[in-house]
Amino acid sequence: MGLFTTNDTGDDCAEDVFHFPTSQKLLLIFTRNPQLGQCKTRLAATVGDKTALEIYCFLLEHTVSVTKDSTADKRVYYSEEIWEKDLWEPKYYHKMLQKGNNLGERMQHAFDQGFKDGYEKIIIIGSDLYDLTQHDIEAAFRALEKDDFVIGPAEDGGYYLLGMKKPKPTIFQNKIWGSDSVLSDTLEDLKNERTVLLSQKNDVDYYEDIKDIEVFQPFLKHLKNDE
Repeated sequence: MGLFTTNDTGDDCAEDVFHFPTSQKLLLIFTRNPQLGQCKTRLAATVGDKTALEIYCFLLEHTVSVTKDSTADKRVYYSEEIWEKDLWEPKYYHKMLQKGNNLGERMQHAFDQGFKDGYEKIIIIGSDLYDLTQHDIEAAFRALEKDDFVIGPAEDGGYYLLGMKKPKPTIFQNKIWGSDSVLSDTLEDLKNERTVLLSQKNDVDYYEDIKDIEVFQPFLKHLKNDE
């Protein structure tokens, strides 16, 4: 089954591209357009907009490094608009735009499109988790060989990875997105399903999430000097 999509580049015209799935597996990557004052706003409250943007760009580069060699087909879903010339190289990633009024609707749309296009195992991740490795992604796909759902719990009560072999709309409904109840509410939705839990990891939302991690120290020097 092929996929016919429109790449909206923000110009007066759009490019129609026909894609054939090359794998039974699909990796969805949700990302925000890295713009000053528009990303990592909770982190920026402490470190400032410029540093928050620098950190987010660093996390984007990390996400590329752990996903580009995956054997799964890969779709990057932009929050605002598709950027043709950025670090998401078209030879590795198909670029799409998030659709929906909240995070749940946007994720459900991406999963629904993937199943409609014939994929059998679909996983979604964000683009702000330094702890994520290629091994984690491969382990999640392997989990779906036997079970129907896989979740990577985040320390803040959300999740950093969600995978499934069949649609489950209730996962994306009636959630307070960004709260510490998202994981528990999602697991309640899946209580009668075959579900695998991966190891817990820490995503980057607040200064406290990175202040003691060595790799982030170069970004935080100005804060240390002000103390």
